[in-house]
Parts: sequence; structure tokens; C-alpha cells
Amino acid sequence: MEMLYRNVCGLDVHKKTVVACVRRLGEGDRVWKEVRTFATMTHNLRALVAWLEQEGVTHVAMESTGILWKPIFNLLEDRFEVLVVNARHLKQVPGRKTDVKDCEWIAHLLQCGLLRGSYVPSRTYRELRDLTRHRTKLVQQHTQTVNRLHAVLQDANIKLSSVASDILGVSGRDMIDALQRGEEDPAQLAELARGRLRAKIPQLRGALEGMVRDHHRYLLTLVLDQLDYLSRTIDQLSQRIEEISPPSFRDAVRLVSTVDGIQQRTAENILAETGIEMTQFPSAKHLSSWAGICPGNNESAGKRKSGKTPKGNRWLRGPLGEAASAAARTKATYLAAQFRRIASRRGKKRAVVAVAHTQLIVIYHMLRTNTPYKDLGPDHFERLDPVRLTRHHVQKLQALGYTVTLTPAQEAA
Repeated sequence: MEMLYRNVCGLDVHKKTVVACVRRLGEGDRVWKEVRTFATMTHNLRALVAWLEQEGVTHVAMESTGILWKPIFNLLEDRFEVLVVNARHLKQVPGRKTDVKDCEWIAHLLQCGLLRGSYVPSRTYRELRDLTRHRTKLVQQHTQTVNRLHAVLQDANIKLSSVASDILGVSGRDMIDALQRGEEDPAQLAELARGRLRAKIPQLRGALEGMVRDHHRYLLTLVLDQLDYLSRTIDQLSQRIEEISPPSFRDAVRLVSTVDGIQQRTAENILAETGIEMTQFPSAKHLSSWAGICPGNNESAGKRKSGKTPKGNRWLRGPLGEAASAAARTKATYLAAQFRRIASRRGKKRAVVAVAHTQLIVIYHMLRTNTPYKDLGPDHFERLDPVRLTRHHVQKLQALGYTVTLTPAQEAA
């Protein structure tokens, strides 16, 4: 088999050790290889880097084993061409499984050009990813804590959520704070309502008559403190993301935020995962496949088996699903029309995935061409095939017992 690279290294990475195999082509294309084991402390990894430079290594490959590849990648990325490879592409021959065999196999495949590296963004975008992913986790914890607040109020016979749609709005938070401080008079609590909620004061009096004990006040104190902490930390993370974002990233966020259903925070989460340069994805199909938001490809003997979406970037699928659900609730837009069209036939869950797929393709082309989003309109599907639409409505009227005669508009005039 033809060797594409003369000096390469394959790494088998573990938590405490990394096994490295260097393969070099000598005179007469004879292969020379050497295997060494290093600890994963930083000074040991520096020794690994020095050895690879001494051997003239140009390309290094390793498995994407959780987060264990990151400390090594941080030291190698500026010195070598580093490939972080999907573990599924490196399956060893059964019965020959050792760390030495693994690193030799990786080095052999790399030298023959049979490995394809995963997308690893630049250090700036890796830092943005860390921040956006941490913020996503905190937002999820905030939602869970709000649910615990609902549970505490229900246990105390407080039915505030049955009257107020948002119990953590200005009025709802004032009422809960008063409950936590020991106020028990429903009339006094209801008077804390503001704005349009004051029209519901009679209902609030009934909803705020409960059986609040010291136990509930203690739990309310803990839950409210946790909510305040989470909200404050989420705001700090958002501010930090804004501070370290390059101007090009902020411009891309504003551009992507024009898509229906996508707001600034969602756009930041999406672009931190994909980056703003789409050159790493040959086409929009490659991007949607990498994200795991496209139909599955499973066909055998001419039979289509499953269309289940493949596994992809879960940190990207999440915000895309939220954006698709938001777009489905918009009025008079192409994405909302697409959602209704698919949901009527395939169900709402599949419709959300289809809208998310469309949004991702739109984002790809927007970033490639730096073009603002232009909505196709809610009647786009009707304009695609007016003859078919006309036939559909005629059949519906005939099914209701009408005789339909069509006259072109010009003749009728």
C-alpha cells in the first residue's frame, strides 16, 4: 500500500498514560517504527513532543477519547498536523487488542492516508464552546429549579401557577418573597399584583390561600437563593461570551439571529459549535450530517429500512430543536408553514426535526455567502404547484357534494 507521509505518529490515549508509535520510511522504503509510553502529566507530554520533533514527525493521529485527547492536543496543535479521529474508524482486528497494537495500527493507517480527522475548531472557538456549553447546563439547572419551586408551592396548597402564567414575573416573585418572609393573608398577597395581573385579584386571593409552614418557607429560601445564583451566573457567562467574541463572530450572530425562531443566545450556541467559516464542510449536507439533524441512510437490497437521524453533535441539536419549535409558533412564515405541512402527515416531532434541518441549511448558505435571511412566505408551497393545489381543493368540494366548474379569472372578468 502506498505511503503518503514519511514520518508519522499514532497515539493511544488513556487517562494516566499515552502510548506513541513513530513510523518512518527509511532507504528503500523500509519501515522503521518505535513505541514508547509516556505519562500524561504536562512535563511528560513535553517530553513526548520533544521526541516527536527529534524523529522528524510531521503528522500525528489519535482517537477522540472523551476529553482525554485535549491535554495532548493543546501541546501538539502548533507543532504538527494533528488528526483527532472518530474511534469507530479505528477498529482493530479482533484478537489483537493491546495498547501497543492500537498505536501501531493508528500510525499505519495515518501513514497510508486512510484516516480523516474530526473537526476541531480554533482555540478561540473552543473557549467559546466551553462557555456556551456551561451556560446551557446552567439554563437546564435553572429550569429544574423552577420546577422544584412549583412543587414546593403545590405542597403548600398555593395555586399561584393556576392564575399567573409566569410565577417568576415581577408580581409572582413579589408574592413568593412575601410568602417566604411569613406573610399569610391572601388579600395582602394579592395586592402585590401589578399590571394586567391586577384584573385577576379575586382569583389570586383564592389561589394564595394555602397552608404554608416553616418547612415550606425554608425550602422557598433555598430554592430562591439557587435561582438568583443561577440567573446571576448565566448573565455573567453571557457577558463573558460577548467580551471574548471576535468581531466576525458577533457579526455572524447578528446575521443568524435574523432567521425566524433564532435569538441571540441560540445563535451563539449554534455558531460556537459550527464556527463561522463553513469551509470545513464541503456542503450543507455534510454539515447537517455532522450535526445529526438529517435523515438516516439505511438501505439494503433495494429496501429503505430506517430514516432515524444519526448520532451527531448533541450540543448543536439542542439549540436547533429549540429554534425549530420557536419558528413553528411564528405567524405567516415559511418555517411555520413547513412545520404545519409535515406535522399533519408525520407528526410534530418529525416536523420539528425537519424545520431544524432547514434552519441549519439556511445558516450554512447565509454564512457562506454573507447574505441576510429572506423568508419565502407562508404560501411558498402553494406557489410551487398551483395545479396540484387546485385539484386538491376541487376534490374536497366534490367530496362535500358540490359540482365544481372552474373559470379562469380573466374570462370571468
